[in-house]
Formats: sequence, structure tokens, C-alpha cells
Amino acid sequence: MQNPEVFILAIESSCDDTAAAVLQNDKVLSNVVANQLIHTQYGGVVPELASRAHQQNIVPVVAAALKNANIKKQQLSAIAFTQGPGLMGSLLVGSSFAKSLALALGIPLIAVNHMQAHVLAHFITEDGYEKPTFPFLALTISGGHTQIIKVTDFFDMTVIGETTDDAVGEAFDKSAKILGLPYPGGPLIDKYAQLGNPKAFTFTKPKVPGLNFSFSGLKTAILYFIQKKKLENPAFVDENLNDICASIQYTIIEILMDKLKLAVKETGITQIAIGGGVSANSGIRNTLKTAENRYGWKTFIPKFEYTTDNAAMIGIVGYQKFLTRTFETSAVVSRARIQL
Repeated sequence: MQNPEVFILAIESSCDDTAAAVLQNDKVLSNVVANQLIHTQYGGVVPELASRAHQQNIVPVVAAALKNANIKKQQLSAIAFTQGPGLMGSLLVGSSFAKSLALALGIPLIAVNHMQAHVLAHFITEDGYEKPTFPFLALTISGGHTQIIKVTDFFDMTVIGETTDDAVGEAFDKSAKILGLPYPGGPLIDKYAQLGNPKAFTFTKPKVPGLNFSFSGLKTAILYFIQKKKLENPAFVDENLNDICASIQYTIIEILMDKLKLAVKETGITQIAIGGGVSANSGIRNTLKTAENRYGWKTFIPKFEYTTDNAAMIGIVGYQKFLTRTFETSAVVSRARIQL
């Protein structure tokens, strides 16, 4: 029987979003995210600026999460934080705060793998959202990761396919930069793609054996294509922006779907869950829903606010670890790279 009074404060600071959430068991009471707009002018995340912004944001963000949840810190059962992977300077801000508060309150400290959290976000209880049953395949797609994971239990996960170079989110953002779109460009490609013809232009899909991915060659092909077309017509991008974005997005989705179909064939698992920032992409979401009828899959698409970096997903992992009493001491260290 679940203890109705398990309250987890979760902290996420792996990249450029400072986030805190409060969960009661597997239900989210509050989920607060402070974005860092300063990186826009640099066309990408600047690690030193990110860690400084985390220091400014973390106290008010945690205070807001507790206030929104109507929970006093003395009611907390444990504190969960992102141990890695991520930017080391950013991770240290969250881990230091979590360690200090857990020590001051005399409650357990729980370290969370950020990528496991993207997968297990599907186990947050939300009206209208089903939870997958084990085993299932998880496609984690973000600015730093592209993985197909076989999930046998909450903490029994095996990476069966991953990118050999760039992540899918980087492919979106770099393609947007080539087109002259501002950072972050991935959501803009999605926006313009909805107005264009996905088969207007053809980009070659990389041939990578097995279940692994590659996106560096696609980025180069897009760059050379745009350079060539702009020599012929300097206004080419402006005149064809919607079609270009639709064609880029269509190609990327085809790459992802080809590998997913192969993974289903090899494992026999037909439950597919997606997670990570790029899973907010409307084209990917729609394609997966279509695949349910076409291939007989059961797909799980998380609530939009649980796709990008957030603390609620850290909290659900924290809750599962609380149930098994998987706690850490203050000697636990942040890790820029960490195995799943």
C-alpha cells in the first residue's frame, strides 16, 4: 500500500533550465521551470553563463515549487537531484543545493540519471495519459542524446541503439542555423514544416548499420544544398522556407522511424514510448500516432511539459528510488557523463 505522505522535492539543473518540482507519490503537485534567455544571442548554450544563471535562479525556483504545491519544507520526505549527464558547472549548482537542504532537513538524498528520468516520466500519474507496461522500447531524443532503449523494469534499461555522432536535436538546431533562423531553431523548423511540402526536396538518409543513428552527414548535405541553391538564387531560402523545413523534418523523422521499425522487428516489443526535448516536435508525435494503426504499435507520448528538461521527471525517479530506499550520502558526485 502506498504511503500517502511521501513528498519528493526534485531539482533539475543539467543544462540551461533551472527546475524544481514537488511530487506526492507519483503525482505532480508543482513543476516550475526558469528558462535562461541569455544564450539566444550566442546561438547556443554557454556553460559558464548557464551555471551562473542557475545560482541566481535556484532559490526562487525551489521556493516557488514549494509554494505552488502548498507544502512546507519540513513535510518533505526526500530530495532528488540530477546527478548527470549534463554540463558540469550546471549540475554542481543543483547537487550542492540538494545536498545542503537534505542535510539541513535531515532527510534522504536521491541521485537521478537525467536520461532515465526522460524514460520514466511516463510513470507520472496524469489524467488522460496511460502508462506503458514492461517491457517497452523508449526513444529518447534531445539536443544531446538520441537513443533506443529496451526498458525491462524501472531501473533495468539497455541501450540498443544510439547516435554515432550528433544528436537529433542538434541536427534540427544546426539546420535552422544554416537557414538563418534564431536559436533554438528546432521548434521553428517544426512550425514552418507544418506549412510546407515534406517531399519538395530530397535529402539522402545516412546508411548506418544496426540500430545506431548518424546525423552529421545529413547536416553537411543540408549545408551544401543551401549553399548551392543560394548561389543560383540568393532569395531561395526566403522563397522556399516552409518547404525546406518540411523536407528536413520529414527526412529526420524517416531516419528515426526506420530504426524504430527495425528495433521492433528485432525485439518483438511493440510498445513505444518517446521522451526528451525533441519529442515535443509535432511531426514526430503525429507520425508515432499514425504508426499505432499502421504497424499495430502501442505508443506513449508524454505530456508536453514533461518532454523538455523539467524536475517532475526527476521527481518520479526519486519516488521509485525512495520506495526501494536507494539513497546517497553527501559524498555523491555529479557526472557530466553517466551510464544509463
